[in-house]
Amino acid sequence: MPNNYILKFVKKYFAVLTGLFVFLVYLTTLAPSVVEIDAGELATVQATLGIAHPTGYPLFTILGYLFSLIPFGFSKIYQLNLLTAVWCSLGIMVFVYTAKTVLDNILIFQKEKILPTAKKKLSGKKQKTPDKKEVKSSPVIPEDKKYLAAVFGGLILAFDKTYWMQGTSVEVYSLQLFLINLVILFLVKAYIAKDDPQKIKFFNLWLSFAFILALGFSNHMTTLFILPGVAYLFFNKYGFNKKSIIRICIMLSLFIPVLALIYSYLLIRAAQNPIMDWGNPITLTKLFRHISGEQYQVWLFSSVKSAQKQFIYFVANLPSEFWVSLFIAVIGIFSSFIIARKFFIFLTITFLFTIGYAINYNIHDIDSYFLLAYVALGFFAVFGSLQLLSALKLKKYPYFITGLLITLFIAVEFYFNYAEVNQSDVYTFQDYAKAVLGSVDKRAIIFSYEWDYLVSPSCYFQFVENYRRDVDVVDKELLRRSWYYHQLNTVHPKLLSGMQDDVQQFLQAVAPFESKEKFDPNLLEYTYRKVMTDLVATNISKRQFYVAPELFENEMQNGQFSLPSGYTLVPDLLLFKVVKGNSYVPAADPDFKMSFPKHGTVYTNFIQNTIGSMLARRALYEMQFDRIDRAKIYVRKIKKDLPDYVLPQGLTQVLEK
Repeated sequence: MPNNYILKFVKKYFAVLTGLFVFLVYLTTLAPSVVEIDAGELATVQATLGIAHPTGYPLFTILGYLFSLIPFGFSKIYQLNLLTAVWCSLGIMVFVYTAKTVLDNILIFQKEKILPTAKKKLSGKKQKTPDKKEVKSSPVIPEDKKYLAAVFGGLILAFDKTYWMQGTSVEVYSLQLFLINLVILFLVKAYIAKDDPQKIKFFNLWLSFAFILALGFSNHMTTLFILPGVAYLFFNKYGFNKKSIIRICIMLSLFIPVLALIYSYLLIRAAQNPIMDWGNPITLTKLFRHISGEQYQVWLFSSVKSAQKQFIYFVANLPSEFWVSLFIAVIGIFSSFIIARKFFIFLTITFLFTIGYAINYNIHDIDSYFLLAYVALGFFAVFGSLQLLSALKLKKYPYFITGLLITLFIAVEFYFNYAEVNQSDVYTFQDYAKAVLGSVDKRAIIFSYEWDYLVSPSCYFQFVENYRRDVDVVDKELLRRSWYYHQLNTVHPKLLSGMQDDVQQFLQAVAPFESKEKFDPNLLEYTYRKVMTDLVATNISKRQFYVAPELFENEMQNGQFSLPSGYTLVPDLLLFKVVKGNSYVPAADPDFKMSFPKHGTVYTNFIQNTIGSMLARRALYEMQFDRIDRAKIYVRKIKKDLPDYVLPQGLTQVLEK
């Protein structure tokens, strides 16, 4: 009796239990602080109700802000990281429930096999869907097998590398995974529902689908990847006719207002001058430019060569996404083609369109744009699991052997991906941002474009945790955008004082460029460089000015950025300090704390190399002035914190002196 009760409970809440299990696993890999790329910016936007980079992500922002108000007692960043694990786990819960729903209605997704008696009825002009008696049905799938296949497919997707990574730190794709799985669920439910004369189910289900679809687009525009598959199922059910178009118009009558209402957040919030005000979408023109991601369109459909490069990357990376579990998905492709032809076509269209569109986006961090393709493979894995569970039947434990085999495959996937996605020991970006901010003088200015490593994390620590708010961090690349000057005036009101004429000249030069009108590129580049130089000239007498190493190594070496006459740079811990003259300039001891994860990434390795090179430069600077004891302090720091860093030849023997 107790066993029967437990079994009924598990079957009733199988999707919830699967999602809860995945959530507990995700907790073990959750980042405790800020990580690379946009995490700092997005956490700041959520915590302060700001406006994120295009396309703005209003739903993500609003929900994150509300969640951040819950008094859990965690730091804001950990709480927002936790929310990503919640979204991804909910996505798996919905996925598993959807998979079971599809398997429960497998007959509806089959290719119609019309018997001879039905052919006569369909020979006239007015064709109708054959009765159930006229369609050859497949063998009944045992309930236990359907539950197992759905759960196995859900776990295979949950431990996919890219899907799992979205649940470890602040990222818009975590919410997107939940929403896109909801879209598929309501699409399936609407498709399998029988039409009734009063159209009640149409309004209940297709309008619900339209509402969820609007939520998806209000979070991320990659929701459009699902549309070709949606169109296939919709027109397969209703045909391409006047009634279908009317149905679509009815759905749009809900979709458009919901989408407009959520995106109106950007207009409303921009008028209030938030701390993070990317794009300053205060007018309809600016709002459209922001939502459409106009500044990123230069990387979209840029060339056949870039698409080929991204496609090769996808194919090469795919085996390491699922490992041996990919074999189950491949089996599922053939199995779904046989037993659920319509759902197979839907998944295939979704998979191919996602890949075809995503490979034409020429960006480095492209992995998240393939997520819907991985969701499609997850559904194929459901059918693959179903097929394997049917491969060997035992009398007492009919699914034990194949279930154990599938579990082993999932365990292998889990094992290899765990180390890749685990961010539970990543404090590197917190330590680096705080070390840089903490190393400069009071009210200093830091000029940088290390967005992924410094600028984005600094946003969070300065504007959410109020660490070194006195320091002005200026992004060199964002100075190319007109909206950024509005944000600088809001956050750092005295920064641009004394250079209003230069700023105005640049804004006039960049206006036609941003409006896609004819512009003078030489004038634009001249005024931009003048703004950078005058940023130093108008502030250096009042405040200390620091230049990040990437500016020194790139823009200053090729002449794109220069200091005012009479000024030079001195390595000062982790940045270069702008000074006048060539006399010795002291620097503080490198007593900052740095920690690096057990498994480094290209991002944490970059920070190690940056710190090592700056400390080495400072040590060489000390030796130029014959201050060997000071040089030893920086070399010891390198040896202690960065044992793998290769010292320059001039420093290899410094500790022996």
